[in-house]
Amino acid sequence: MERSSLNTPASLDAPASVYGDDDPIAAFATTPGTSALTLLRCSGKNTIDLIAKVFSPGKVKNAAGNTVIHGWIIDREQSTENKKIDEVVLTVFRAPKSYTGEDSVDICCHGGSVTGKAVMDVLKKTGFRDALPGEFTFRAFVNGKIDLTRCESVMELVNAKTEKGRSHAVSRLSGSLQNEINELKQLLVQVLAGAEIYLDYSEDEISAEYDADAKDEIAGKLPNKDIAQNVLTRLKKLSDSWNIERIYQDGVTVVIAGKPNTGKSSLFNLLLKEDRSIVTETPGTTRDWIEAWVSIGGIPVRLVDTAGLRDTDDSVEKIGVERSRKLLDEADIVLYLIDGSHGNQESGFGSMEAENKNISDNEKINFRKSVIYLWNKCDIFRMPNPFPLVNISPISVSAKTGEGYNNLYDAIAQAINSQGATASQSATASRSAMASRSAMASLSGDFQSQNTSAAALGTVRQKNLVDTACAVLEEALELVESGEPLDLIAPLVREAVNALGEITGEVLSADIFEEMFSRFCVGK
Repeated sequence: MERSSLNTPASLDAPASVYGDDDPIAAFATTPGTSALTLLRCSGKNTIDLIAKVFSPGKVKNAAGNTVIHGWIIDREQSTENKKIDEVVLTVFRAPKSYTGEDSVDICCHGGSVTGKAVMDVLKKTGFRDALPGEFTFRAFVNGKIDLTRCESVMELVNAKTEKGRSHAVSRLSGSLQNEINELKQLLVQVLAGAEIYLDYSEDEISAEYDADAKDEIAGKLPNKDIAQNVLTRLKKLSDSWNIERIYQDGVTVVIAGKPNTGKSSLFNLLLKEDRSIVTETPGTTRDWIEAWVSIGGIPVRLVDTAGLRDTDDSVEKIGVERSRKLLDEADIVLYLIDGSHGNQESGFGSMEAENKNISDNEKINFRKSVIYLWNKCDIFRMPNPFPLVNISPISVSAKTGEGYNNLYDAIAQAINSQGATASQSATASRSAMASRSAMASLSGDFQSQNTSAAALGTVRQKNLVDTACAVLEEALELVESGEPLDLIAPLVREAVNALGEITGEVLSADIFEEMFSRFCVGK
C-alpha cells in the first residue's frame, strides 16, 4: 500500500496477528437458512491447494483466476462409500486480483441450514479456520486493495435501510471520500513543505531571490496561507456532512401519540401500508407500543404506535401509557392525533376546550422535537377553519380512507429535514431567532437536494478525525495572525496532515483494527 513519507504508520504486525496473518480462512457470506443457495468464502495462503483436496479431482489447481467451475465437495476422511457432500459451483480468484488480494475461492452450494454447515465442516478439517469479523475486508486493506473509508463503507452498504442510504454508501465505496481526503491532505502537505523550507535552512542559505519573502515567512507568515484557509473551509463542510449522513444511516424515531381511540393504530397501518396494529372501536386496545421501519423521503423512519394517553385503573394499560410517555421523551418527531369525530355542529366544537387541555398536558413532556398535530377522521367531520385552538395548525387526515396522506407525508419529510438542520446548527454558535430560521431553511434545502456523489463522512471515527484536523488547522491559522514563529505553526499543520492520513489508513493506530473490524459481519 502506498503511504506518505510524512507519516510513519504503526506496525501492522500486532493487528495482523490478531486477525490471523495469511492463514487460510473460511466463513459464510450468506446466512444459512431456507434459501436456494448458500455462499461460503475462502481466502489466504494455500487456499486453492486446500480446496483442491476436497473438490472434484483435477479441476481447481489449473483453474485460471476469475473463472467458474462446477463439481462436488468431497469429504475424503469419511469411511463410508458416499463421500460426496454437495454439488457446488466454485469461483476462483488468484492473487492479487481478488477482493482480499490473496488467492480466494467462493463456494456456492445448495441452500438450507444443513448443507452449508456440512461444507464448512469439510473445509475446517482440510485446514481452514473460522474467519474473524471483518477479516476479509481487513486483508483487503492490508494488501492495498481499499483504504479505510472504503472498508467502512462496506458495512454501511450492508446496513443501509433506504435507497438513499445505499447510494451514499456506494459513493464512499467508489472512493468519493477517499479522493477528497487525499486531495485535502496533499494541499496541506504543500503548505507544510513550504513552511519547513524555512525551518530546515537558515535565512542565509535561502537563495537571494527569496530573501525578502523569507524574512516575512520566518516572522510568522505561513507560506500558502490561502491554501490552508481553503482546506479548513472544505474540512468544515465535510464535518457538517456527518449531521445529515447519520440520519440517513440511523434514521429518526417518529412516535404516534394521542388519546385512546383517536386512530393511532389506523394511522400506523396507513403509513406502513400494511395491517400491523390491531384496530377496534374499543378505547385502549393498544396496550403496548409496536414499531416498524419505513422510508420517508429516503430517510429510514422508526415508526412507533403507542398506547392512548389517559389516566386508567387498568394495571396493564397503565404500564402501556407509561411506556408511551417514555417513548415520547425519546422521539425525534411526534404525530399527535386529535379525534375529529368529537367535533359537533350544534355545540360549535365544544369538545375543543377539553382537547386543548389534553394537548397542553402532554406538551409538558420533554418535547425536544418536532410535533405535528393531526385532525384525524376528517371523513367523519371536517376540520374547522380557522382552527379554534391557539398556535396549533393541524393537518387534516383520515387514517381510514387515506385522505390527506400526501400532506402528512410532506410534513413528516419537512420535520426530518429540520432535524438535519438542527443537528448542523448545534455545532455553531447561537444566533438570533431570525438568523437561526434562515440557516435552518438553507440547511433543509441542502438536506433535500444533497448530491449522493459528493464527498461526505460515513462514520463517527471519520467525523472525529476531521474535527481534529479542523481544530489544529484553526489554531495554526490563529498563530499566523498573531505573528508567532513557524516552528510553532508547522507541527500543527503536520498534526492536521496526520489526522487526515488516519482517516484513509495511511497513518495507523494500534487500536483501530479492533475498534473498526470487530463490528463487521463475519463473512465480510
